[in-house]
Amino acid sequence: MNRDEKVGKVRELNETFSKAKFAVVADYRGLKVTELEKLRGELRRNNANIQVAKNTLLKLAVEGTEYEGLSESFTGTTAIAFSYDEPVGPAKILADFAKEFEALEIRSAVMDGKVLSADDVIALAKLPSKDQLLGQLCGVLVAVPTGFVRALNGVSSNLVYALQAIKEQKEN
Repeated sequence: MNRDEKVGKVRELNETFSKAKFAVVADYRGLKVTELEKLRGELRRNNANIQVAKNTLLKLAVEGTEYEGLSESFTGTTAIAFSYDEPVGPAKILADFAKEFEALEIRSAVMDGKVLSADDVIALAKLPSKDQLLGQLCGVLVAVPTGFVRALNGVSSNLVYALQAIKEQKEN
């Protein structure tokens, strides 16, 4: 790779870091190409991707960004997973993939400018995803008016039963 290509790659990585909301550093030593492609596909479905780059280029790319704390993790074979939406989905994919293929080792991550350890990423993966949380919120929002309507319906039903009982009593 000549100097111009390196400068272009650093610029590209820097743009990727600036667009990302969440980034995970992992060691992929020992993963087969087919396994890495499987991981890429799963991440793509969650608006995320994974890139492999030289550590020196990565260190240059994160300079002056909120991802500068990842520099210490850029050793050995390094892959960076970027998420452009919410972090939980890609964290789950990476944690599950690391369980299935022990060759993938999560080193660290950055979310909202804060450096996270591998254990923090695994804890993040255990949280419900954004879609699950929105579903739970909708369930709660629907439950309140539904309960109110049932309570109102119960009052009118009880009134009807009482009137029916009075009618039957007067008929006898």
